[in-house]
Amino acid sequence: MQAIVLVGGEGTRLRPLTYGTPKPMVPIVNVPFLARTIERLYDAGIRDVIFPAGYMPEAIVEYFGDGSRFDMRITYVIEETPLGTAGALKNVAHHITGAFFVLNGDVLTSLDLRAMLAYHRAKGGLGTLHLIEVEDPSAFGCVVHDADGRIASFVETPPRGQEPTNAINAGTYLLEPAVLEAIPAGRNVSIERETFPALLADGRRLYAYTTQDYWIDLGRPEHYLAAHRDVLSGAMPLALEPGLSGAGAAALRGHPGVTLPVHAGEDVRVDASAKIGPNVVLGRGCSIGPRATVRDSVLWERVEVGAEASLDEAIVASGTSIGARAQVGRGSVIGHDVRVPAGAVLEPGSRVGAAGR
Repeated sequence: MQAIVLVGGEGTRLRPLTYGTPKPMVPIVNVPFLARTIERLYDAGIRDVIFPAGYMPEAIVEYFGDGSRFDMRITYVIEETPLGTAGALKNVAHHITGAFFVLNGDVLTSLDLRAMLAYHRAKGGLGTLHLIEVEDPSAFGCVVHDADGRIASFVETPPRGQEPTNAINAGTYLLEPAVLEAIPAGRNVSIERETFPALLADGRRLYAYTTQDYWIDLGRPEHYLAAHRDVLSGAMPLALEPGLSGAGAAALRGHPGVTLPVHAGEDVRVDASAKIGPNVVLGRGCSIGPRATVRDSVLWERVEVGAEASLDEAIVASGTSIGARAQVGRGSVIGHDVRVPAGAVLEPGSRVGAAGR
């Protein structure tokens, strides 16, 4: 069994974070998201993975190499121009040897891939799509299927209140190689908008695999923060110690200013008068100064927070320093290697960081 993980997107909605880090390498609790995906594939018994990459592929190749240190075989196919979800599959078709999983590179989920494979084999269709039921499918589009799970149609962005179902495409597919024959070569092709509807029109059988698993699209800053809250609370299982976790947890145990849950990487330094938490992740080498406050925020590696500075619902990329008494408003996103001056006030929802930094 093989898996293709779609990692070519530029992550425009996560900028400025993705100016310095490709979207699949954005950390989830101090581990690149793509590494979390590799862990899931490994647990499902999959050892052969293909990365169709396009944006900043060097960072991905440098981290994963040939896959041997993960006991995997990883193949890279670099796209010179974006090819879309189906175009990317067609572009790696010469590496496909049988049925294969396809995973979107920005979806965090607890989906059981082994169970999905068993369902796919039982149905015997050309493909199986993972579906999730959501309260408002109008923002996603929905997938209509019969009682046996056979998909009848795809409805893109229906008006709110007029959705035929609340089941949406959750971005994990299990496909037979014959699907590749339906994809034209050499151009951008969407599997959701073009390939799947064409297969249905041709009478081919696609099946829905609907579950209640955890699922979130990490493509927006607010979703990225929500995913961390869910991981820290245990709603999204990642085998973390409850409450206080991470390699730097020992340094914070008994700290009077810590409100759980908190996850800390190696070599974190938190002043005795600082307050951190709840729902805070500190990357390796972070430093929190006297009387500083950090709540509901994710700090990547080597972030310095000065004395009496405050952050609330913020994301801060690696190497950035927040000056003394600076106030970082809710929903702010700060890119790599930024210097926020002492006493600065960032309005809620601020985006700080330039391309190339």
